[in-house]
Amino acid sequence: MAVPIAVLDCDLLLYGRGHRTLDRFKLEDVTDEYLVSTYGFPRQFICYLVDLLGATLSRPTQRSRAISPETQILAALGFYTSGSFQTRMGDAIGISQASMSRCVANVTEALVERASQFIHFPKDEATVQTLKDDFYGLAGMPGVLGVVDCTHVAIKAPNAEDLSYVNRKGLHSLNCLMVCDSRGVLLSAETHWPGSLADCTVLEQAALTSQFETELHKDGWLLGDSSFLLRTWLMTPLHIPETPAEYRYNMAHSATHNVIERTFRTIRSRFRCLDGSKGTLQYSPEKSSHIILACCVLHNISLQHGLDVWSAPATGHMEQSEEEYEQSESVDSEACRVRQELLLTHFS
Repeated sequence: MAVPIAVLDCDLLLYGRGHRTLDRFKLEDVTDEYLVSTYGFPRQFICYLVDLLGATLSRPTQRSRAISPETQILAALGFYTSGSFQTRMGDAIGISQASMSRCVANVTEALVERASQFIHFPKDEATVQTLKDDFYGLAGMPGVLGVVDCTHVAIKAPNAEDLSYVNRKGLHSLNCLMVCDSRGVLLSAETHWPGSLADCTVLEQAALTSQFETELHKDGWLLGDSSFLLRTWLMTPLHIPETPAEYRYNMAHSATHNVIERTFRTIRSRFRCLDGSKGTLQYSPEKSSHIILACCVLHNISLQHGLDVWSAPATGHMEQSEEEYEQSESVDSEACRVRQELLLTHFS
């Protein structure tokens, strides 16, 4: 009687037992055009990731068959940029769908381990001043250290009883708080917040707030939209501008804040696993959060490598927050004073 073998791991069928590295796909065997079209990135970028993550991805495991760091990285990039574990992707590098899943998990954790290396605010005075100067060059808004906003990424329902991840549209999501510079480089990324939380609540509870209120920057601020409350370190638009200075302030604020909207579009265009076009992330909230953060790390690395062309808007569903409802003005009198001084000094 024939024994069905479809359920067996194809790695075992092809290679058998024994400690060996699976190297069925070679970078040198394919063109640059193929790498970009299939994995989303050019050869030099992929080779950099192999050097960066190779030692971590080669850690000894209990498994009898190792997959090379190069193959693991290609598998993960294929998923991040296509949003799918399709058989075609596994076939392209010669691994099973189960192995694809393990590769994505391994590379994701390796990138998350390095998040603080690639996503952080500058600390030295010269770099901070350059940051402000670059923002000022956009629309004349002084003192800007970053623009902040939230975006939602759809995930599968954790369980039927857990409503904490259901957002205002009735979908399960993570609400991700991010800050970027004038080029779209991410300076902060908190990707774990439940989708039911309003943007202002996320910011109130975020590490970012603690960072700015206890450590950072008495001579600058972030820019946030109307879904956030005015703070001494967070300048928001005026709800009802009346004077010419107030209109100029709002126009400069909007033009500068637009950078993060373009950054969100770039991230979802490059990493289709986040845009909803192939469905929601089919993982737990924790694993989904790590995948989002890994894509944020790759976004910053890509900018370091000159891959900084702003992408065209995607048609998927990585939702930017629509909490453009007006909040009551901040009762923080010091924050109101700081904004009023900014208006008088730079926009009158």
